[in-house]
Amino acid sequence: MPDGKISVFLADDNLIVREGVRALLGMADDIEVIGVAGDYDELVAGAGTANPMVVVTDIRMPPSFTNEGIAAAAEVKKMHPGTGVVILSQFDDPEYAVALLADGAAGCAYLLKDRVAEGDQLVRAIREVTTGGSVLDPRIVEAMMKPVTDPGGLSSAEEALLRMVAEGRTIKAIAAAHKTTAAAVADEVDQLFLKLAAEVSTGTRGALERLKSLHQAIVDGKEQGESLSRLLPGGIAEKVRQGGKRIGETERLLVTVVMSDIRGYSTIAEGADPSILAGQISQHRGAMNHAILAEGGTIMQFVGDAVMAVYGAPFPQQDHADRAIAGAINMHRAQEELNERWKDEALPAFGLGIGVSTGEVAAALMGSDERLEYSVVGDSVNLAQRIQNWAGPGEIVLSENTYAALSVSIEAEALPRQQVKGRVAEVGAYKIAAVRVAV
Repeated sequence: MPDGKISVFLADDNLIVREGVRALLGMADDIEVIGVAGDYDELVAGAGTANPMVVVTDIRMPPSFTNEGIAAAAEVKKMHPGTGVVILSQFDDPEYAVALLADGAAGCAYLLKDRVAEGDQLVRAIREVTTGGSVLDPRIVEAMMKPVTDPGGLSSAEEALLRMVAEGRTIKAIAAAHKTTAAAVADEVDQLFLKLAAEVSTGTRGALERLKSLHQAIVDGKEQGESLSRLLPGGIAEKVRQGGKRIGETERLLVTVVMSDIRGYSTIAEGADPSILAGQISQHRGAMNHAILAEGGTIMQFVGDAVMAVYGAPFPQQDHADRAIAGAINMHRAQEELNERWKDEALPAFGLGIGVSTGEVAAALMGSDERLEYSVVGDSVNLAQRIQNWAGPGEIVLSENTYAALSVSIEAEALPRQQVKGRVAEVGAYKIAAVRVAV
């Protein structure tokens, strides 16, 4: 296999589908199929031996035609941590996506077969999971966000109340939405369940099914909400599920943006085993995620070796600049801990350069045919990306606005004003050395 290609192991019990997908992947210069399988045993044995970078598999295969693909992929990941998984399914039932994401979304994708031929969706998903990213078909996301509804003999007001209960809303939240008291809502909920229970006792089949659907909605809503939150930035999944943030709706927020990049990554990648490097990237992303979330930040993007986070969105934070600097320092410390572990495994260290910028942005949850993502747009985003290039391994460069917004005193070196791409006026910034990393 030529160096630099993404090795893929393909599994589907339908020969025509399998060969069709193989032909589709053959059109990509950076992907090579190194093995195929038609059932659970063949997939586990074949991928276990071949050690591919990515497994692409159907869900239902012999012997029982239930969830063999997901189960087999899990076994392969146990044998070879860091292996990416792309599930191709004809089922848009969120239950399967929840099963796939049970152990986390990193390195996992779930696509619908009837949309695979649209553009380069499959190829993009394979590339994404290779570096620990995740992709979920928008139709699955939409199904996750929709509460279960089951038309029955209820009034429109009772339907609305039952739907809010199924969504997991609290009594206080429902009362606030209806501009009434919590006691009044509690009474309405009690009466609603008494009505359903009475109909069940008289043998009304619809009422029984309604209670079953309600129970399942509450259970699934919790599971699906947890899975959805792995694919959308912190807080956004909850906003979507509670109806507080609609797709395409834009809001202006004052935030602090953090951008990080691994210094010398191209050189590291040139001499590394791709599957081992993918495992390092996956560990790096996990560590950055924890470091950012610890200070209340929101992960915006993982793109290759780069990380983008924001403080002050989706929910405003008065101390977003303080949190961002603390989060950036956490990122350096977390990476240093990883580097110490990797030293024992003779793996190359990652040295981060981090840029931090404060300003107003436009924030929105945006959807496309391939992805659903929360985005912030504004000059501060571009500036964070530019000034992070001024940071060496273990360093943080912050904009003048960020420095002025801090409520805590930090030791920082004022940098000479200089121009950045896309700006006419020179930019001032400050540099702090959080951790010195030898790379």
